[in-house]
This record gives sequence, C-alpha cells and structure tokens, in this order.
Amino acid sequence: MVNDQDYVAIFHSIHRVLRAEQLLKQRQVAFLLIPVPRKLTSDCGLALRIAPANLAAVFAELAGAGLLPPELYQLRGGEYVALDPEALAPSAGTT
Repeated sequence: MVNDQDYVAIFHSIHRVLRAEQLLKQRQVAFLLIPVPRKLTSDCGLALRIAPANLAAVFAELAGAGLLPPELYQLRGGEYVALDPEALAPSAGTT
C-alpha cells in the first residue's frame, strides 16, 4: 500500500530494481519494495516505495551508483503525480 505523499520509483527492468534494493539495504536506507500500483504501468512489475523523509537519502545512494529510476511519482490526494527523477538527484544543478 502506498500512503499519501509517498513516492513510487519505477525502474524499467527487474535487474535494475533488484540492484537498487540490494544497494539500499546495504546502506541501511529505508524503503519498501512493492508491486507497481495498478494506476501506473511498468514492464518490471516492481517499484520502490519511499517515504518523504527518506527521499533525499534514497536518491543520494541511487545517484551515486548510477541507478536513478526513469520514472518517479508522488501520491497526492489519491492521484499519482509524475516528477522528474533527475531534478531530485543530489548533483542536479551543480557543475
């Protein structure tokens, strides 16, 4: 289940989502591996659910490993809002 304001990161391959899961577990960063919500689609079938308080830590680890998800959504009032994962990466806007 995805709670309001939670983020859902979708990867386009099972290999990449499992690599992300392994990395985040090793780094002890909080997240949950979930089936992709029905309102969203993915060939992979799995996604990461991220609480708002953990988003920065998750994205720092994923960006550092070159594993940013191609799709990111936030649940707001029962609707999924698409966000730009690149804009949330720690290095966004720096040179």
